[in-house]
Amino acid sequence: MKGMRDATRQAVRSADVRTVRAGRARAFVRALRPRQWVKNTLVLAAPVAAGVLDTLSGVLAVLVAFAAFCLAASGTYLLNDAADAEADRLHPRKRFRPVASGAVSVRLARVAGTALLLLAPALAALTGDWRLPAVVAGYIALALLYTVWLKHQPVVDMVAVAGCHVLRAFAGAVAVGVPVTSWFLVVISLGSLQLIAGKREVELRAHGAAGTRPALAHYSPGYLAQVRTLCSGAMIVTYCLWALNEHPGVLYAVSIVPFVLVVLRHNLLVDKGHGEEPEELALRDRPTQLFVAAQLLLLILAIYVPGLR
Repeated sequence: MKGMRDATRQAVRSADVRTVRAGRARAFVRALRPRQWVKNTLVLAAPVAAGVLDTLSGVLAVLVAFAAFCLAASGTYLLNDAADAEADRLHPRKRFRPVASGAVSVRLARVAGTALLLLAPALAALTGDWRLPAVVAGYIALALLYTVWLKHQPVVDMVAVAGCHVLRAFAGAVAVGVPVTSWFLVVISLGSLQLIAGKREVELRAHGAAGTRPALAHYSPGYLAQVRTLCSGAMIVTYCLWALNEHPGVLYAVSIVPFVLVVLRHNLLVDKGHGEEPEELALRDRPTQLFVAAQLLLLILAIYVPGLR
């Protein structure tokens, strides 16, 4: 009987250990923020627009770029969470993040984050072109600079985050060796800035200037709404000029409709208090998903099926 009791206790202890380890593993995965990897799909923008994803080499190069940015992004998230752990514990939502809650130690976050940042350019180098690792390294440098300094500087903090999005899109072009047009850069830059301004606006309304983001104290909801309006209008005009002048054709012209709907939908959601996590809108808001899908379908048909233009 005693042997049976000892065996039972040992089995229970083993089960408890496995449960703890599984919980830590899940917490670490959450700390990588895989949901935010949706931002890295920006590497597809230039290759899709250039019509080069009909080759295996083009697809593989884009996949490598996507994976490299996932590593780089998760590495910067870990280091940023390690640096902000104390402040995040005072935030009503961020206090549940794995590092802030203690589910992932600050030391582990720093070690793993550093390892991922070293792996990202190495993975990008598999394309055989030095330019993609250079872009990934530039993204890492900007993200780290944001973590230690730029996030404290009003206006510059928004431009820095938008710049990280632009580098993602630029990396896609570099990966497949296609030129980046001024139209492309302007639309991506304005769209990124609109998303960031909306994120800041929702944060400010929800948590006030006393939130954990230092630059919020320098903003007002009215100013951020003006930034959104400016970016929205300029972006729509730029896209219309690109679609109507650079690529005359019915499908390009029709693609303006879902593009405008995406922009207007985002502004509506921000006004309603949504958008603190822009990637959640892409993953959960059905109208946004339908508008984006419609625009992508129209562009893919126009680019890859010339007879339908």
